[in-house]
Amino acid sequence: MIENVRYDVLGDGDDRPRDVRLVLENGAIFTGRGFGSSTASGGEVVFNTAMCGYQEALTDPSYTGQILVMTATEVGNYGVAAPDVESGEVAVAGFVVRNHSRVRSNHRADDHLHHWLKDAGVPAIEDLDTRAIVRMLRSEGAMRGVIEFDAAVSDPDLIARARGLSSMSGCNLAAQVGADRPGTFSEDLGDWAGEVGIRADPPLVVMAIDCGAKRNIYRHLVERGCEVHFVPHDIAADELRSRYRSGEVHGLFISNGPGDPAAVESTIETLREVAGEIPTFGICLGHQLLALSLGASTWKLKFGHRGANQPVRNELTGRVEITSQNHGFCVDEGSLASVGGEVTHRHLNDGTVAGFRHAQRPIFSVQFHPEASPGPHDSSYLFDAFIRMMRHRGPVSAEDFLQTPAPATGAGSG
Repeated sequence: MIENVRYDVLGDGDDRPRDVRLVLENGAIFTGRGFGSSTASGGEVVFNTAMCGYQEALTDPSYTGQILVMTATEVGNYGVAAPDVESGEVAVAGFVVRNHSRVRSNHRADDHLHHWLKDAGVPAIEDLDTRAIVRMLRSEGAMRGVIEFDAAVSDPDLIARARGLSSMSGCNLAAQVGADRPGTFSEDLGDWAGEVGIRADPPLVVMAIDCGAKRNIYRHLVERGCEVHFVPHDIAADELRSRYRSGEVHGLFISNGPGDPAAVESTIETLREVAGEIPTFGICLGHQLLALSLGASTWKLKFGHRGANQPVRNELTGRVEITSQNHGFCVDEGSLASVGGEVTHRHLNDGTVAGFRHAQRPIFSVQFHPEASPGPHDSSYLFDAFIRMMRHRGPVSAEDFLQTPAPATGAGSG
């Protein structure tokens, strides 16, 4: 018998606003039914192909400034559970789904998606053709858009408003959502740990440059015996160098985050100064910042990689991994090779760079999210590889990747 099952139905379903509009900069207008907060909003419209994990996606700081469209046809059916958030607030500018479930069935849930978004001040729309929206974004690329609940605002005005929004290119959003002061993170994976490959004994201290980090990344490091000390994105190179040379810090981690990586100039300069001195691991935006600091370049993808079903091949081991991804920019492979970078992971849908290592320095990074929140657990071995690299202080090798057994199903939350 299953105990403590929570199965309830969202009330007041008929009084939610109708004829709410999502308007794109190309003039396309989609009309649906509102839920969440009845406020106007605007941002870059992107889509995510994951079948679950909407709560983790909505609280991922990497979605700052974006209106998120889910390709899954039903969203909200398992409600919202407080332990599953990836940051302290809802990050998206708006949320678009085909069908918002009024039924919540989950013993862990403590709120409905509708109420949770309303309290967060985030507007959402359902009952519109999300398939048509996604096909448009795939063919024309991610574009700016607005959500409007007020029927008195004309369609031409909304199109003009969408076209007047700032482009994601050139935006340093890491400065807005990253840590504003130093701190520590001590929470581990708890009941979701499963088997991890290795644990650091004695503990290793990781300095994390926080550009908008997901909590589950830090949980993986803590689970493996690391002490995580996070710092703002604009920390000075001299401070990093002195703390490493004194033995206070054993490794440097660069987190995920939103916006254009090339605009995060202070972090790029810091990483350029300390490149190779400290064993360094980056994820997502951190991957892009490390590449830029070495002298490579980045470019904006047409519609990005967002979902929990993205295939990647580890070029050092030959293993194919299904990964969770959320990014709109990519590292240029030619420029990466010219500065000593070697591709370690490749996205199998379009052949783009999904990870690299430096041939002579203890630096490696991946474009995807090995912390598996939400998503598959194929790539959690990368945290073990980081621990090994902090120990031997040399370039990460195929052996560092291969020494870890395949992760258990229970690893990670979400």
